[in-house]
Amino acid sequence: MSNSSSMNEFLLPAFTDMWELQLLHFWLFLGIYLAALMGNGLIITAIACDQRLHTPMYFFLLNLSHLDLGAISTILPKAMANSLWDTRAISYLGCAAQVFFFLFLIGGEFCLLTVMAYNRFVAICKPLHYRTLLGSRACVHMAAAAWGSGFLNAVLPTANTFSLPICQGNAVDQFFCEIPQILKLSCSDAYLREAGLVTFSAFLFLGCFVFIVLSYVQIFRVVLKISSEQGWHKAFSMGLPHLAMVSLFISTFMFALLKPPFISSASLDQVVALLYTVVPPALNPLIYSMRNKETKEALRKLFEDGLLQHR
Repeated sequence: MSNSSSMNEFLLPAFTDMWELQLLHFWLFLGIYLAALMGNGLIITAIACDQRLHTPMYFFLLNLSHLDLGAISTILPKAMANSLWDTRAISYLGCAAQVFFFLFLIGGEFCLLTVMAYNRFVAICKPLHYRTLLGSRACVHMAAAAWGSGFLNAVLPTANTFSLPICQGNAVDQFFCEIPQILKLSCSDAYLREAGLVTFSAFLFLGCFVFIVLSYVQIFRVVLKISSEQGWHKAFSMGLPHLAMVSLFISTFMFALLKPPFISSASLDQVVALLYTVVPPALNPLIYSMRNKETKEALRKLFEDGLLQHR
């Protein structure tokens, strides 16, 4: 029997045993990672450089882009390195850091999406109170609360998980370090104790999801009373993609945490994990920012200014 004090590393499985397919996974992950870096980097640059985008909505989008970059950078670089160099090992401290930062950043992101739903609710349903409820100080406090909630969501589960004795070897059945997979390696009593914390976190995410859905229900009710077809189209074209992405994240994440053991398999777990670790950070820039007229104008101006300076 081994425990956390004597274990130096964990082993992460490869997606496939064929070198050619591993190389294909590397290039696929690299393309997704570069797209996420470029999309979120452009948003951060545009919002930072354009004074017209210094509004509550874009302030929250700026924070979302930072969280997206951090979350995908916690997972994909190590997965790409394992695929390229055909390795499996990750150090014990590296595994703990990966668990902590992913839970921290993904928890903060979901809390921030909840804040963004509240921002849209106030803007559409209570426009006369917008400046009062979402002043600069209130926005900073909300963003700080989202980051702080992500930290609290990560620190206790991570500390508890990596203080447990490991009884079932060191092979993790996932392409990155994930608490449910690490719990499978622990003793049964400790597993039950930690499973309670994971379930509690899952219900916190569910509470945020319910708040987001209710906010958009109220938004759609107000919008449907507007006679303008253009207003309907704008509201639904913004709201429905947001709800679809949030639903994808919460459904796959909670499925990974709460799925019954009899439907668990290595390939299914990897596919589900890809849906909540890789897809949202890569698509969030397109859904939340790149489709906005203001963002397009800011990026166009940014590129034009860059070309003029280059000449």
